[in-house]
Amino acid sequence: MAPTRRTLIRSLVAGSALAALPDLALTPAPATAASPAGDVVGKVTVGYQGWFSCPGDGAPIGGWWHWSRDRFQSPAPANTTIVSWPDMREYTRGYPTAYPNLGDGRPATLFSSYDQQTVDTHFRWMREYGCDTAALQRFNPFGDEGPTRDAMAAKVRSAAERFDRKFYVMYDVTGWTAMRTQLKEDWTTRMSAHTASPAYARQNGRPVVCVWGFGFADDGRPFAPDACLDVVRWLKAQGCYVIGGVPTYWRQGINDSRPGFGEVYRAFDMLSPWMVGRTGTLDGLDWFHANVNVPDLADCAAHGIDYQPCVMPGDLSAGHRRHGDFYWRHLYNMVRLGAQGLYVSMFDEFNEGNQIAKTSETGASTPAGTGIRALDEDGTACSADYYLRLTADGGRMLKGQLALTPVRPTPPVVGGGQPPTGDLAAGRPASASSQQGGPYGPGNAVDGDRGSYWESANGAFPQWWQADLGATWPVARLVLALPAGWAARTQTLSAQGSTDGATFGTLTGPADVRFDPATGNQATLTFPATGVRYLRVRFTANTGWPAGQLATLSAYAS
Repeated sequence: MAPTRRTLIRSLVAGSALAALPDLALTPAPATAASPAGDVVGKVTVGYQGWFSCPGDGAPIGGWWHWSRDRFQSPAPANTTIVSWPDMREYTRGYPTAYPNLGDGRPATLFSSYDQQTVDTHFRWMREYGCDTAALQRFNPFGDEGPTRDAMAAKVRSAAERFDRKFYVMYDVTGWTAMRTQLKEDWTTRMSAHTASPAYARQNGRPVVCVWGFGFADDGRPFAPDACLDVVRWLKAQGCYVIGGVPTYWRQGINDSRPGFGEVYRAFDMLSPWMVGRTGTLDGLDWFHANVNVPDLADCAAHGIDYQPCVMPGDLSAGHRRHGDFYWRHLYNMVRLGAQGLYVSMFDEFNEGNQIAKTSETGASTPAGTGIRALDEDGTACSADYYLRLTADGGRMLKGQLALTPVRPTPPVVGGGQPPTGDLAAGRPASASSQQGGPYGPGNAVDGDRGSYWESANGAFPQWWQADLGATWPVARLVLALPAGWAARTQTLSAQGSTDGATFGTLTGPADVRFDPATGNQATLTFPATGVRYLRVRFTANTGWPAGQLATLSAYAS
């Protein structure tokens, strides 16, 4: 059997040649992408396996695909491939396993990726938590898993179209001995048809394809440079924008990279070096940033190649995560580096413990006595969606919607366990239904300056203004203000809240709210504490000006 990514990683870590590299101590210069923003440049891409199936789900491959070592026997502690347990609360169907019951007594069930509802749930999460693009993993489709892989591509396409996400095909050539001819055949006869979908990712106007595994120094990817270069050039000749999932040390041709692949690596439009398993410490991430990522980016810039580094939440089973600090350091390092996009490894990789998908929070939702670590493994309570929320904030930081910060802004528990006492809206990303000219943007209402203000397009109601609080908080009070010297006016407005940014409920109103300079030109709205991440104020009238107007909005928890 060809080595998996996981066994390759472990062997490399055990025999690392890190000490052989010089300490380059480079200071990064501002990076300029070779390409403009598109569906991968400037975006957060998540690796999507979609490779779990269960008996009775209709998958052609049959059995417990990727849940069990022996897929024809039920998953159990002695017959498993996974090291983390999914949070199952949002799946409409779970499949009983031979694992012990969960800590709270419920049966231990698992999901099937072959259920369309599972894929829809995952892509809904991607939309809710700012994952722009999914890289659908595709291994050798000419064996027994081919029909299932083909069906999964169709299911992913459907979900991406439904939830307004992008996706592209990411070929993993591990163990695919006839890759040179069969990958071309597969793209021509099967996968290229999906580029007709409006959800298929494009960069520079071209459909995106990734090939992962060229140049790796292991027996599972023994391809010669000429065969790899031929495939890259062929895909580009088909009009594709081609990403290379390459070894960590691609630039030097050492450690995990074979020598002699420089021409192959630089034939790609974008490079995405692998990082999973290379370090499990914050110091290690900083070392890679200075000694690997900085010169990598400089090399890519010199050759007109886009750079999409791999970022990872850490192996939960190995205790790397540090309740989010590890992931945030990796996100921060790559954003301050100037990376042109991020590749999150992975969305649903419960086999390697580096998934960001919703995961069991405590022993109560994990099979009892199995030693599988839940998200509270280091004693810090974390909500099931914590790593999705971290991804969302990391994406905002990448896009300049959140200030660059080494301090993780995302609390491990929704509401942070204890809600903060300060203004939840201060400095948060803001948007609006419209604005009146350039100076009156929605960000003025959260910049702390009473002299700047948001104003909607004139003469058109209703209008709305919205802030993303970054996490769900029990909001109970809003303070709205206009510039102190303005004449009195009454605005008819209502406050609304949402946890997902799509479905909003009413917090208070609609009501006539008076702004009078005699009372500071501000008004306070109170209502029962309600869990809110997205806060919206909806305006339907204004006696002082034919527009919605707001100089500051402050939000406070109960």
